[in-house]
Order: sequence, then structure tokens, then C-alpha cells
Amino acid sequence: MSDPRPPALDPATVEPLTNTGYPEPFRLAVAGRARRRIGKALGLTRFGVNLTQLAPGAASSQRHWHSHDEEFVYVVEGELVLVTDAGEQVLRAGMAAGFPAGRPDGHQLVNRSDRPAVYLEVGTDEEQDHAVYSDIDMECRPQPGGGFAYVHKDGTPW
Repeated sequence: MSDPRPPALDPATVEPLTNTGYPEPFRLAVAGRARRRIGKALGLTRFGVNLTQLAPGAASSQRHWHSHDEEFVYVVEGELVLVTDAGEQVLRAGMAAGFPAGRPDGHQLVNRSDRPAVYLEVGTDEEQDHAVYSDIDMECRPQPGGGFAYVHKDGTPW
């Protein structure tokens, strides 16, 4: 049976997601983030593609790195600050950044401008991946049977 979805779409037709699974008190940093999961809407299963808008003051995530997943971002509109162990770098429309799997250099994007910024994020989706949050006592670990959970770095649940 073939997938009835067309191979192309207008990202504006994909419902933006503004929720987060982060436990309190870490949710506030991503308030103002809206992701359109366009890869999922197109039926892609081996990697994710999101068109994400960050309102002024919002962050893409808590600063983190992945054990097995790779990430790529391309700034479509506006200006973002990339925060890594090396410091801060301003990314403007047309600039890109990449984050190889297993490199323990936490990253995040922050919109410090006075207007919304939009970026495309592409990432692999490995079942065994776990994320480590560089600046806070949190990891995101895979769970037996699928899914993931946020835990303290010692493994205790949030």
C-alpha cells in the first residue's frame, strides 16, 4: 500500500508545535518556540526536518549535545546567537551550523533580536541516542520499549 501523502507541501500547512517535554523549571527558556515538523508531515522516518520560529527572547532548547544523533541548522530569516563551549557566534540568514554525534559540546540557539527568527533544523533519529544538557542536571535517555524520559544525570527521574 502506498503512502497517499504528496511529495511536497507548503510548511505553513503544518500545525506548529509549541509544547516541550522539559520538566520545570527548564520549560521557560523555550517559550516562544514554534516547530513545524515538515519531515514527519512528508512521511520521512530516518531523519527529522523542522521549520522552527523563535520569538524574541526564546531559545531553541537548553544547551545540549547528542550521543548518536547529528544535527544541522540553516538560518532562513532573522538573526540567532549560537551558544557553544567556544562561546557565542551570531548566525544570520543564509548561515548554517552542524553538530556531529558524540561531540560533548553543548549547543543552543537564542533569539536576542527584537523580531522573530526562522531556521531549518535537520537531524538523524537514532533509537539509542541520548542527550546531555551541558549547563543543567538533566539528560534525555531512551526507554525500554520506545520513547524517552528526562532524568537527572545520576539517572533518577525528574
